[in-house]
Amino acid sequence: MATAVAKVGEKPALRKPVFGKVDQLSPGTIGHTLTVKVVSAKPIAPRGRAAGGGPAVSAGSRQVRIAECIVGDETGVIVFTARNEQVDSLKPGTTVLLRNARIDMFKGSMRLAVDKWGRVEVTEPANFTVKEDNNMSLVEYELVNVA
Repeated sequence: MATAVAKVGEKPALRKPVFGKVDQLSPGTIGHTLTVKVVSAKPIAPRGRAAGGGPAVSAGSRQVRIAECIVGDETGVIVFTARNEQVDSLKPGTTVLLRNARIDMFKGSMRLAVDKWGRVEVTEPANFTVKEDNNMSLVEYELVNVA
């Protein structure tokens, strides 16, 4: 049995990414790599104590920017929740590469997100047309306990 052991100072061998499609996404899954086009982007108004009349925001904390974007490929679309610097990258019409994306559940529907362990990269325009009539975020899921 052969085992790959990295020597001291060497980087471990990187795996080639396996690109998925939007229609293959399922609730609670992680580690997705997708190439998608941004269909629309809508900034979400900040909420919380700072906006709600609570104590003033301290100098150490910063405002979190969030936008809900509709992204998709030739198989369907899904809502992507963009945070902070990701908001600037996700403009309608751009093609982005999402690495290590995960599926979050929000009110029974799927949302795609990339946290600090993933990457959002703007890439060259893709040559596919987005299938907007298959919105994966409109499918409602219900948690069922199996006895």
